[in-house]
Amino acid sequence: MKFNDMLKKKKKENTDNTENINEVDNEQLQNDGQEQAQETEATATETAAAPTAEEKLKDELAQANDKYLRLYAEFDNFRRRTIKEREEARKTEGKDVIVALLPVLDDFERAQRAMDKATEVAPVKEGVTLIQNKLKNILGQKGLKEMTSIGNAFDADLHEAITNIPAPTDDLKGKVMDEMEKGYTLNDKVIRFAKVVVGA
Repeated sequence: MKFNDMLKKKKKENTDNTENINEVDNEQLQNDGQEQAQETEATATETAAAPTAEEKLKDELAQANDKYLRLYAEFDNFRRRTIKEREEARKTEGKDVIVALLPVLDDFERAQRAMDKATEVAPVKEGVTLIQNKLKNILGQKGLKEMTSIGNAFDADLHEAITNIPAPTDDLKGKVMDEMEKGYTLNDKVIRFAKVVVGA
């Protein structure tokens, strides 16, 4: 009996030891698994924290595209604004000249009313001369100048020859004998050629 008891006791101890070993192995496996999982997570975090060269290039491309689109939109707005400003400037570019000429227009209307009541020609003629001088002064302030052509040598850059007539003297050959229509310059640039008769 004692021997059997001893055998049972020994078997029991072996079973307990095996269970303890199994428990220790299971714990060790669980600890190893947790450590591996932590290492994997750390590696994944490091990979996510450090972007690859391809991702960097994609990010730079996206930034460049965004910058390009913003610049294009800004330029388009500038172009539209400039076109609008030019149109408005064209509509009002002659405004200052027209405003300056309005008093002359008023003077012509007064002269016309005075002509209806006038009995003598001299005061009417004097009034028209005054209005003409006022108009010339206003246009002169804006840069308009009359050309003086009679007696000057014919110049194709300033004159337009209507016809030739025989010159009474040799020194008048090739010179302007008469002026059919005055020529004008605006700020020293010809805006209308003088129509002239040239001595031949």
